[in-house]
Amino acid sequence: MAAGGLPSSATLLLIIILVAAVAVAPLASAVRPVSDAHRSTAAELFAASPDGSFGDLETTYEAVRTFQILGVEKDKGLIGKACKFAAEKLASSSSSSSSPAKDLFHAVRISGVLKCSVDSGVYDDVATRLKAVIKDTNSLLELYYSVGGLLSVKEQGRNVVLPDADSTFHAIKALSQSDGRWRYDTNSAESSTFAAGIALEALAAVVSLADSEVDTSMIAVVKNDIVKLFDTIKSYDDGTFYFDEKHVDATEYKGPITTSASVVRGVTSFGDVASGKLNIPGEKVLGLAKFFLGIGLPGSAKDCFNQIEAFVPLILSLPSKVFSLTSKDQLKVEVTTVFGSAAPPLRVNLVQVLGSGSKVITTETKELQFDHDNNIHYLDIAPLKIDVGKYSLVFEISLQEPEHETVYATGGRNTETVFVTGLIKVDKAETGISDNDAGTVESVQKIDLQKDASISLSANHLQKLRLSFQLSTPLGNTFKPHQVFLKLKHESKVEHLFVVPGSARQFKIDFLGLVEKFYYLSGRYDLELSVGDAAMENSFLRALGHLELDLPEAPEKAPKPPAQAVDPFSKFGPKKEISHIFRAPEKRPPKELSFAFSGLTLIPFVGFLIGLMRLGVNLKNFPSLPAPSAFASLFHAGIGAVLLLYVLFWIKLDLFTTLKYLSFLGVFLVFVGHRALSYLSSTSSKQKTA
Repeated sequence: MAAGGLPSSATLLLIIILVAAVAVAPLASAVRPVSDAHRSTAAELFAASPDGSFGDLETTYEAVRTFQILGVEKDKGLIGKACKFAAEKLASSSSSSSSPAKDLFHAVRISGVLKCSVDSGVYDDVATRLKAVIKDTNSLLELYYSVGGLLSVKEQGRNVVLPDADSTFHAIKALSQSDGRWRYDTNSAESSTFAAGIALEALAAVVSLADSEVDTSMIAVVKNDIVKLFDTIKSYDDGTFYFDEKHVDATEYKGPITTSASVVRGVTSFGDVASGKLNIPGEKVLGLAKFFLGIGLPGSAKDCFNQIEAFVPLILSLPSKVFSLTSKDQLKVEVTTVFGSAAPPLRVNLVQVLGSGSKVITTETKELQFDHDNNIHYLDIAPLKIDVGKYSLVFEISLQEPEHETVYATGGRNTETVFVTGLIKVDKAETGISDNDAGTVESVQKIDLQKDASISLSANHLQKLRLSFQLSTPLGNTFKPHQVFLKLKHESKVEHLFVVPGSARQFKIDFLGLVEKFYYLSGRYDLELSVGDAAMENSFLRALGHLELDLPEAPEKAPKPPAQAVDPFSKFGPKKEISHIFRAPEKRPPKELSFAFSGLTLIPFVGFLIGLMRLGVNLKNFPSLPAPSAFASLFHAGIGAVLLLYVLFWIKLDLFTTLKYLSFLGVFLVFVGHRALSYLSSTSSKQKTA
């Protein structure tokens, strides 16, 4: 999209198409197509009432239109109820609302979205009523609803013509102001940006309904008003542009999302019917695209509708913004519609690479190759000769098919921030002890920082510890890491951390000025070096060895070393073993005595058996008939089961389990015992009678 203008036949949604991978400030924030999260959010925000509506007619239209754009399938019964809701408004001779034109406007649009079945006579009656409103009003809103409703009726296949379209066009244009904004009516003192959007929609509808061509000079004037309107656009520091009200009453304030969406729809509609180009600066259209993409998931139904209707149809995005020179990653670019479908055939060119401080790295244009299978544009980054670090990549997009230029407006430059990582070469590492500022070195030892070292140094408080090493990038440039730390850890666990400037090739520690900081602690200090950077794939933490440091004796009032922190997890470690001295067991009786006592406990059972024999117990009275015999057998079996349960209680079961089983056995015994005894009683009575 050149800054000079936009094709007139494009809709501004398509005008705003900025194949835009808007340059998002945070590196981790990527512009992506509408996801299922948007569809779920829309379904939650637009909840239907039992009659199939989503509130009033306006909200119902916004719901069904949002679902249509997002491809959310709704229940057929719900669609039928919504159609009935709209049809009732269309068929009514008058509306209870203060704005009949508004109800008719939204009802016709609902019918159009849902393809409702409406009698042609109803549409003819609606058109007549809307034309009557146009003749009797000077309100911008009434004109907007009326001509918009007529255009919707025409889109349903009815032949609708607006008589005297020029006078209606002039009536709407008369409410415009010099800064491109509009008043709501001739009595309004303040103008509104939101009103400008609906005015442009209304003018576009008038042009579409006119039976002859509208005055081209008036079309040119409105185009100029659009340019002035974009002069009032507001912006953020990151290049985001949006429209907001300037001075309006609190009851008329719409907010940036609603206001920006109104302007987008207005310019879209007018650009679609006007010939020639709309001279809208490309960076402002790009900024508007970034504004709507930056909303994320909307928080209200109104914001959801405005965001979806004004969304950018094409998005240029990078699946990954971090590239490794070591693994030879490819630069990959996706261009899709905002709803995830494939973009038309196009070319993506990398035209510029900018380093830190907007330093130009290369301006050679590189065309990205296209992978048809994965719908990805790609480019090898090795030929770009870029080093590790943060870069801004500038892309341009051009359509391959000329006929698409009237549908998709392309061009403009889209900037993406990427991060390049790689292996950093570490060499010329050495450490030593020097005696004075002149740098007379007493001992120097080379270090291999690719692995832990075990150097041994010694120094006193009059000497200095020197450390030097060199880092270089894969292209051989000097590398300055973000973080370099040298740690000295005393054998008493007291640690001292020194920050090494990233730009310093040599670092020294003057012990004379640090004696008090070291708490006059002489002895062994372990040396540890850590180097890290986001672009450095081989950041490291290395043990260098140790230093024997001889410091003077501490004076009387010298600061004491801080108490070492106690590991909060130490309380969960193993505890000291506790030794117990148990009391000696009491002396037990002899084994023979225990057996004798157990035998005595069986004497009552033996006596029971002898008693049965003396009583002459027998089975003479045991029932012989099948049924009584069965009950008698079950009764004796139940008694045996109770005895067995006692044994189990003695050797295995607990009291509660035993009582539970005993309760069932007791009920069983009462039942079968009663039947058995009843039989015996009846038999005995018969014998006595006989």
